[in-house]
Amino acid sequence: MVAKPKRTRIQREKREIILNAALQVFSENGFRGTTLDQIAEVAGLSKPNMLYYFPNKEEIYASLLHDILEIWFVPLEEISEDGDPLDQLRAYIHAKMEMSRKYPMQSRLFANEILHGAGRIDQDIAEELNQIVEVKVKIIQRWIDNHKIAKVDPYHLLFAIWATTQHYADFAVQIDTVLQGRDDDPIATGADFLETLFTRGLLPD
Repeated sequence: MVAKPKRTRIQREKREIILNAALQVFSENGFRGTTLDQIAEVAGLSKPNMLYYFPNKEEIYASLLHDILEIWFVPLEEISEDGDPLDQLRAYIHAKMEMSRKYPMQSRLFANEILHGAGRIDQDIAEELNQIVEVKVKIIQRWIDNHKIAKVDPYHLLFAIWATTQHYADFAVQIDTVLQGRDDDPIATGADFLETLFTRGLLPD
């Protein structure tokens, strides 16, 4: 296989500018509601210049989804059988909450794609996600079998963690509206609450 030529610093910077602009526009308007003209305007580039780096809207969107899922994999991959299971899950919850703080637009873009059937998620990435989840489910099941945590469905445990932690990114406007006037950090206090909720509920009988 012939290796692809490395991108220059300027090429990498331009691609980053385009992807950041596209993230903003896609997260606000969705895939169908976004145009190349809108992305080019936010990026501060001409449309022909942008098309030099990405031939179409689909490729920009696919690159964003790929990057989002790669970020999303990291804390999940860190779950291991080493150490205390509840400590592992606490760390995962806090990591996911920090992702909601650092990557809110990415989370909303991913959620919007899922709501529309996930038809644009690359099959290789989807298979990688499924493989990682299967490995982690087996770890959680072994914790259950060894009476280290309560008997729960490992899949639904992960679904519940994803839903509650990503809520702080996907519904940030709602949270800010409801908590208006409070001077605490909703990500930090939310993480503490979820840690208590999950770990107490997972204490073995």
